[in-house]
Amino acid sequence: MNHVQAAPSTPVPSPPPAAVLSLRRVTKRYGAQTVLDGLDLAVPTGSVYGLLGPNGAGKTTALRAVLGLTGVQDGEVRLFDQPWHRSNLAQVGALIESPTLYPHLSAQDNLRVHATLLGLPVGRADDRIQEVLGEVDLLAALHKRAGQFSLGMKQRLGLAIAMLGRPRLLILDEPTNGLDPVGIRELRDLIRDLPARGYTVLMSSHLLAEVAQTASHVGVLAHGQLKYEGPLEQLLRGSRGTLALGTTDPARALSWLRASGVEANEQPDGTLHAVVPEERAARVVTDLTVSGVTITRLAYLHDDLETQFLKLIGNSVEVTA
Repeated sequence: MNHVQAAPSTPVPSPPPAAVLSLRRVTKRYGAQTVLDGLDLAVPTGSVYGLLGPNGAGKTTALRAVLGLTGVQDGEVRLFDQPWHRSNLAQVGALIESPTLYPHLSAQDNLRVHATLLGLPVGRADDRIQEVLGEVDLLAALHKRAGQFSLGMKQRLGLAIAMLGRPRLLILDEPTNGLDPVGIRELRDLIRDLPARGYTVLMSSHLLAEVAQTASHVGVLAHGQLKYEGPLEQLLRGSRGTLALGTTDPARALSWLRASGVEANEQPDGTLHAVVPEERAARVVTDLTVSGVTITRLAYLHDDLETQFLKLIGNSVEVTA
C-alpha cells in the first residue's frame, strides 16, 4: 500500500488584534483653524496606546471627540467596531487631567457616589469598590478622606473611579502630569499592568520617557495628522540607529566608512559612530574587517523615542487645541 505523506502545513499568521477604538478621516475645525485634519487612528485590543504630539497637535481634541465632549465636522469615530453612540460610553472609563473628588469623603464613599451614578446595586457596588481599590493599591486607604491624599494617591483614586464600571477602554489624558518621581513610577507600573486585567488603555502624554516605559503602541500626532502608528518596538527598531565601533586604527576605519558612503564621526573616547540601518550593520562590520581594520568593541544603538518623535513631527507649529 502506498502511503501519501501530507505536505507540512504552513503556519497561518495570527490576525492583527481588533481595534477597540478607531477614528476614520476625522476632521475638526474651530473657525478657520483645523485641529484634526483627516485623522486616522486605531487602538488595538489589549494595548497601552500612547498618543504623542507637541502642544496643540490635537491630542486632547481627539480624546474629547471620542468621549462625545466635542463634535467633528467630518469622518467617523467607532467604538468596539460600531459607529459612535452615547450608549457605548458605558464601556469607556476616563481620567481627564485631575480627577474630580469629594475631599471630605473617604475613598470608599467617593467610589460609592460614582457607583450610584453608574446604577450598580449596593451589594455588588461595595464588592467592586474593594476590588478596584485593590487594583490601584489603595485598599489600605479605604476609609481615609480624599482631601488627605497625596497627588499621586488622588490620581490613583481617579483611575479607580474610571475603572469602576469594568470598562473595556480606559482613556487617560496626561495621567502623570504634576506627579513627583515616586508617584509617576507608581502610576506607570499600574498602567502597564492594566491590559493583563482586561483593560485597553489610550493615554496622551508629553512625557516621552514615561511613554517609552509604559506603552506597547504609539501614535505620533502633528498638525492634526498621524505621522506614525504602530508598535513602539517597531518604531524604535525601524530607525536608522548608530553602529558604535572600537578599533585599533580609528582614522583608517573612519576613512573607509566615509568612502563607503556611511555617515560617521569619531567620539571623544575614540569610538566611531556610524549611522546605518540595522539590517546593513552586519555587512558594514564584515566589509570593514575584510579591509584590514581590527574591531575591538561593537554595539548597535537604536534611536530613543525622543529622537524618533522629533524626526516625525518636524517643524510643528504650536497652536491652541
